[in-house]
Amino acid sequence: MAATMVETPPPQLITTIEWSMMDKKKFFPLYTLSSFTVRCALYPLTLIKTQIQVQRKKEAYSGVADAISKIYRNEGVPGLYRGFWLSSFQIISGIFYITTYEEVRHELGKYDVSPKMKSFIGGGCASIVGQTIIVPFDVLSQHLMVLGLVKGRGNTRNPQMNPLGLDLEKRMSKAALAKEVAIRVYQLHGPLGYYRGYAASLAAYVPNSALWWASYAASSSNIDELLKIAPSWVSTLLIQCAAGTLGGFTTTFLTNPLDIVRARLQ
Repeated sequence: MAATMVETPPPQLITTIEWSMMDKKKFFPLYTLSSFTVRCALYPLTLIKTQIQVQRKKEAYSGVADAISKIYRNEGVPGLYRGFWLSSFQIISGIFYITTYEEVRHELGKYDVSPKMKSFIGGGCASIVGQTIIVPFDVLSQHLMVLGLVKGRGNTRNPQMNPLGLDLEKRMSKAALAKEVAIRVYQLHGPLGYYRGYAASLAAYVPNSALWWASYAASSSNIDELLKIAPSWVSTLLIQCAAGTLGGFTTTFLTNPLDIVRARLQ
């Protein structure tokens, strides 16, 4: 009796990893570790970006390189990580962010909604949840970032940026300084002081998040076509990394003016 040959179809390329496919016990610890690692590497640039955004007409720094050299010369490496531990609470909001994004996409999957629209809505909802959690920590960490930023350039003695009126001559530990900033914000502005710039944060980050996820989904949906015309050494992962990077550049360029408003309000 002749054997029957059954042709096995080629495996289908998975371009989108759905929430139900992931092992949550592995995902959340690995996500937290990767977020902390990236934050450690990029925090000095975040601090410099904030200081440049709040200065007026290059009164302290002429650019990124000038800011790095002056901060390092005056304060050393710790100066580039001022407010780091307080800002690291953003990792917690990141967990709520990604969970909200995936859950919204999962719920929208029950309806006739395109992948791009699912990502757009999910990204927007995730940003609302994330900003609601992180804005109080963002307000405090930004005060620590700009505390003592010199107003004016050159060798002349100029007042330092100290909107809370703290005693900068008093020696305090980092924890004590963070506590003092939190107390002073409450004394000056009340409980709502911890949500200064909340509307501006939503206006800056909700469109940024929604557009980024939508652009990433659009790029991912065309991976099959891109692989056909790309050189043989180009992998799916490389295309996804390029899509994420280009989406980040585009959304940041569009929303940066609102980000400056947010930084100055907070």
